[in-house]
Amino acid sequence: MTDGRPPMRPTRDPRVTLDDLVEVLLNKGAVLHLDLIVAVADIPLIGVSIRAAIAGMETMLEYGMMRDWDEATRAWAERSAVRRAIDLRDGEGVVCRMSGGHLLTEGIYTGWRPGTVYLTDQRLVVLRDEPREILWQTELGAVRAVRLEPERTVGGEERLRLRLALTDGREERLSAREPGKLRDLLTDACAGRLDGAFLFAPTPEEETLAEGHLWYHEPRRGGPLWRGGQGRLTADTLTWKSPVDARPALVLSRADITGLRRLDERGPAGTGGVLALETTARGEVRLAADDPEAWAAWLTPGRPVAVTG
Repeated sequence: MTDGRPPMRPTRDPRVTLDDLVEVLLNKGAVLHLDLIVAVADIPLIGVSIRAAIAGMETMLEYGMMRDWDEATRAWAERSAVRRAIDLRDGEGVVCRMSGGHLLTEGIYTGWRPGTVYLTDQRLVVLRDEPREILWQTELGAVRAVRLEPERTVGGEERLRLRLALTDGREERLSAREPGKLRDLLTDACAGRLDGAFLFAPTPEEETLAEGHLWYHEPRRGGPLWRGGQGRLTADTLTWKSPVDARPALVLSRADITGLRRLDERGPAGTGGVLALETTARGEVRLAADDPEAWAAWLTPGRPVAVTG
């Protein structure tokens, strides 16, 4: 060596196993520089020059190597998965996909069906993965107008929904994880075809007739438990939701309430009173309120709902 240090020579450690070698290669990697000349009778015939790096993919990407290949491979895998999911047509490409759903309206039935929303350069599709089924789809050329609308869920939460007007006169509603992004991408995909002057029909909002703090005697495996939360009453539905729950624990149609009794006991907080509702779907449902007389008047079947200031 020119710097006076002895040349590096291979060593053998009997304690090192194949697992140790694989761990070093994956976590730290190894760089191989090899220059080899094959000679016969002191005449050089073949030259070999090798420069190689061996490491796990995470280590490679961390050092900025093979990033283009990794991105191209991931994009190809995603396109293949999408093609298998929604049977892409020849030349059709996916613009975006995100979790979402479609509002199904058939006769008196209305309900959200969750799935995955796919926006391609030709269609808008809502797909359910298991069991695999296309819940709804439309050609982009059939979309006449699109806008975002706030909607209040049965739990009292405000969420943005995507409202579509189609050229055949129908209107559809979609939910999406990022409704604003989906609206913008859909608008770009339909550039030049949307009717900016289109007027959507007004959406009747379900009026809140009564709302306030309620205790709900929630059935549990170990026995019923009083829980505090927010009650909301509309012309058709009574809902109760705890602030720590994602969804309402109680959704009760007012048509299911067949009777109501005021129990001679205090609420769980030591104030107010307890109401027992007789229902066709859940049997007896118990609620406690600070103002049980007002809630009893609102909930009594057959009586008009009157909210006083």
